[in-house]
Amino acid sequence: MAAAVLDEARPARGAAPAPAAGPGARPWRRLAPYAHLAPLLAVIALLMAPADASGGGTPADAASGVLVLYCAVRLLRRRERPLTAVGALVVGLPVTGIALACVTSADPAASLPGVGRYLQVFVLVPLAVLLVVRDRRDFAVAAWALVALALGQGAVGVAQFLTGTGASYMGQDIRAVGTFGPSDVMGMATVVSYGLVVCVALALGLGPGPAGVRTRQAAVVFGALLVVPLVLSFSRGAWIATVAACLLQVVLSGGRRALRVLATVSALGVVLVLGFGVGSAMLKERVSSITQVTGAPDRSVTDRYTMWAAAVEMWRAEPVTGVGLKGFPEYRDSNASLALSAGSDTAGAGQGYKKQALLSPHNMYLLVLGEQGALGLVTLLGSWLALLALGLRRLAGAARTGGATWCGLLAVGLLARQLVDFAYADIGGPSTVLTSVMFGLAAWWALAADGGPRGGAIRAGADLPGPALVGAARGGADRAGALRGGGTEGGHGARG
Repeated sequence: MAAAVLDEARPARGAAPAPAAGPGARPWRRLAPYAHLAPLLAVIALLMAPADASGGGTPADAASGVLVLYCAVRLLRRRERPLTAVGALVVGLPVTGIALACVTSADPAASLPGVGRYLQVFVLVPLAVLLVVRDRRDFAVAAWALVALALGQGAVGVAQFLTGTGASYMGQDIRAVGTFGPSDVMGMATVVSYGLVVCVALALGLGPGPAGVRTRQAAVVFGALLVVPLVLSFSRGAWIATVAACLLQVVLSGGRRALRVLATVSALGVVLVLGFGVGSAMLKERVSSITQVTGAPDRSVTDRYTMWAAAVEMWRAEPVTGVGLKGFPEYRDSNASLALSAGSDTAGAGQGYKKQALLSPHNMYLLVLGEQGALGLVTLLGSWLALLALGLRRLAGAARTGGATWCGLLAVGLLARQLVDFAYADIGGPSTVLTSVMFGLAAWWALAADGGPRGGAIRAGADLPGPALVGAARGGADRAGALRGGGTEGGHGARG
């Protein structure tokens, strides 16, 4: 199963329709309408590369730089004004807090790497994704690419569990971490979680018809497969965030459907757990530890709450602009209690034993609050909440007009999943660049509600025609529900 594509696209004003790519067309001709997505797909594909244990830059990070450069060159050549005032405000709002946190830092030079990282993850790459995705067909290709990455990483993770070659967990090398290694135990869980959210959106949001049914069936199968590596990741934060996002998607898909889905999932869970005894003692212990915030929590929980308290103390010392980007490690010990351990133990998955320093509070909101102060948190969180509100508004409009609700369910689900996950995790590691791609997809859907980039808004249209591969695209078809408005390149005038 490869990328599903949409049934409509409209060329720019005055541009000749692209030649149809029929079933007998050569592979490169069938892929030609998606050449502009190559930089984005490269970012996603390169996340399958094994992570560098040294923690430096990754091939996916380099590819994200190419993606940003590609979009910048195109904008300069075409002299486009790609965003409306609302879009520019929402996407660019985090820049204010990031810049001021650097300028007011005790050591601005030391904060510069943090400026680059925050701009990459929360501004530049999301903006590039927003610009490179032209229509819902491109959006579908990117969505299926996420599913393919999740299946690949999940397969590696399951193999690690079965063969005892994963990261160390409770004395055994069984933790599924994919190619990210024990230094980024959340990496595979994040990727698989994104893929599962995509599958749920496709399963809930597609319209009737044979093609929609086939795609929905494929999404259900893939989603069921992705549950296994997500469970074997033993990542409590990823479990909570994924369940919350999927529940939101189910509720947004309609009341009756929500009841049917929840009843089916509950019955299946009862059968698996009680009837077949699915769920090892390790898994049960991990689930029960989620609620152990008092009494006798495990070492990781104690460290996490201690670092949370340290981040709050940093904010109290510098309430407006924080201690500066990349300042948490420097100020950690002077603000943390003696309950904080020296670091976490990592081993397995092809790497030897290593004591990994605790350089962040594992809570994105508290990390921003401590390093960027209240101003940084308000601007960053304000941008995310604006995307969520605009995305929900457009999803409601698509539901009323019979539009492609799967796009909205996917974008809102990904964004909600990340906002919940940020209560247990922060940016860092090779998988971070995928988070920036997720924000870009959410921005594409949300900002189209206000007309998106200059050239016209995207109207709701037919749902996916099914898992027809990229080669089934009929570029240049001018149909009801296709993109309205002009641009300098086919469909680019209505990017969302």
